[in-house]
Amino acid sequence: MIKTRTLTLLQIALAMCVVAFASMRAQAQGYPTRPIEVIVPFAGGSASDVVTRVMLNEMSKSLGKNIIVDNRPGAGGNSGSAAATRAAPDGYTLVMSTSGPLAANKTLFKTLGYEPEKDFAPISLFAVLPNVIVINSKLPPKTLTEFIVYAKAHPKELNYGSVGVGSSQHLAGAYFEQIAGVELTHVPYRNIAQYTPDFIAGQVPLGFQFLPNVIGMLNSGDARALAVTSNTRMTALPNVPTAAEAGVKNYETFGWLALLAPAGTPKPIIDKIYKALAEAAKDPTVKTRFIELGAEPVSPGPEELAKFIASETVKWREIIKTAGIPPM
Repeated sequence: MIKTRTLTLLQIALAMCVVAFASMRAQAQGYPTRPIEVIVPFAGGSASDVVTRVMLNEMSKSLGKNIIVDNRPGAGGNSGSAAATRAAPDGYTLVMSTSGPLAANKTLFKTLGYEPEKDFAPISLFAVLPNVIVINSKLPPKTLTEFIVYAKAHPKELNYGSVGVGSSQHLAGAYFEQIAGVELTHVPYRNIAQYTPDFIAGQVPLGFQFLPNVIGMLNSGDARALAVTSNTRMTALPNVPTAAEAGVKNYETFGWLALLAPAGTPKPIIDKIYKALAEAAKDPTVKTRFIELGAEPVSPGPEELAKFIASETVKWREIIKTAGIPPM
């Protein structure tokens, strides 16, 4: 009797799993039936926002539905990222997030209100953005090595701006201090629009910025690019050396953008979204636009994104602790 009852329960459980799987497959086949919302935890017009919109616009063509961007800046990207974890795991609310909310902020903040490696279902990285080391063109240095000599002669006197504590620009600066042996002063801003006039005026004459944030100042002559922080030159800045070429070895850092869903989102839906993302990353128009924005399209997939977030968390934890940045 006990064996029969146990067998019956197992059969029922198996049948329920089969029904649930079939239901998920059916749900995915019909997905999406309405517009999709993507939370961007940064201000509209920021580099991450602009690049994300290029990708989402192309993805909407494959998915056959509009993708609506919901900008929710605040707390270094934590506010918007946390909001996404509270959304229904049905594929209709996604989040674009970055190295801050997904990796560095675990060390930078005492609490996040979410757990990056547990509360999200990874979809894929979709963009990598090298930082560009820029200085006000009125400063004497013409090369990166000259700048390092200049910075060592003026410890803590040179301010560099970012869009907030823990942002890619901030951590790129902190990492540069450790590699180059210089002392700089970080000045956080709420958005890039506040930083630009101070850079031009010379109050904050340094930056480790994404290209879209400084391309106007480079074109106007207000800024001078000393190096890019990737291991190869940027297509958009072919005459600007890499940090290694400019004399600073072992200094590579970049911003990255990833698309995720709330944990529990059915895998067939994740797979469908990833397929649209991968197709968009290969689109020539997307590639061209990304290059103009100083980004590179990538599409490694869900498993690779999960591993990448874990490795980035470890990397930035060590850099942040070495920099002595206290948790907020």
